[in-house]
Amino acid sequence: METTRHTKFRAWALLSLAAALVLPAGPALAQNYPSRPVTLVVPQAAGGTNDIVGRLVGQKLGEVMNNAGVVVDNRPGAGGNIGTQLVAKGPRDGYTLLMTISSSQAINPALYKNPGFDPERDFKPVGLIGAVPNVLLVNPTFPAKNLAEFLKLARAKGANYQYASAGNGTLNHLLGEMLNSMAGISMQHVPYKGVAPALNDVLGGQLPIVFASLPSALPHIKAGKLRALAVSGEKRSPVLPDVPTIAEAVPGYNGTLWIGLFAPAGVPPDVLATLQDATRKALASKDLRDKLGQQGVEIAAPTTPEQFSALLHDDLAKWARIVKASGAAVD
Repeated sequence: METTRHTKFRAWALLSLAAALVLPAGPALAQNYPSRPVTLVVPQAAGGTNDIVGRLVGQKLGEVMNNAGVVVDNRPGAGGNIGTQLVAKGPRDGYTLLMTISSSQAINPALYKNPGFDPERDFKPVGLIGAVPNVLLVNPTFPAKNLAEFLKLARAKGANYQYASAGNGTLNHLLGEMLNSMAGISMQHVPYKGVAPALNDVLGGQLPIVFASLPSALPHIKAGKLRALAVSGEKRSPVLPDVPTIAEAVPGYNGTLWIGLFAPAGVPPDVLATLQDATRKALASKDLRDKLGQQGVEIAAPTTPEQFSALLHDDLAKWARIVKASGAAVD
């Protein structure tokens, strides 16, 4: 009898010990996060705005998270859909994140019949990084020296100017369509496979006009190779204080690119909280703010995940209307 009780006690003790070792494993993993390098998927090509910002933010994030490595992985294609799908369908352990832009996350769902992801259901917001205005640019040989002259020329009878963009349905394509509609002009859109070839053709004089994000265009503006006529945001950029907003001549015009960090839905809550806290700390650092500011990025005010979600939700509705009005679509 005693032996039987002793055997049962030993079995119960072993099971309890096993349970004690197994049950805390999830929290322990979260507490030790990150224990290996984190991959930051950028669904655009190297050298573009999102890549520039992703590398700066990734470096600072790694420093904040106990010098953990953060590796940027460029996965361009389909307007950002390929890289976004990769994260949406990938592991949910916090080691694969998405650094993306509003044109991919908020425009593509309206532009593509099947983008391969749901921007709200498949992701959790980590942090809003900042906003980047686009710039209305012309080749220096173009006769307009300022926005007023540009609009006068574009409104003239028989005017038939072409403008380049990074591709059908991209933000800089839709900014041109918005300007056509709101300013009463009729520029013809010429899509390219990315902002770099679009800029190259305007630099070379093959086309006269292009919309491009400020970080992508800034070196060419400073070198005098492109003339900046206006910025697309609500206010002038500190980097180009003498360049007006389009809204100063076309009231109500506003098209700003935001950049944000997302984790796939299903990431452990403790890991998500760690990432959100690390992002807040990174964005509060003066050196990162200075570096981003030099690129023309307007750092976002401290924003809660709920506020970031609301911004995405509102932008999805806004750009759906604009895409529908423009007639743009990609199969």
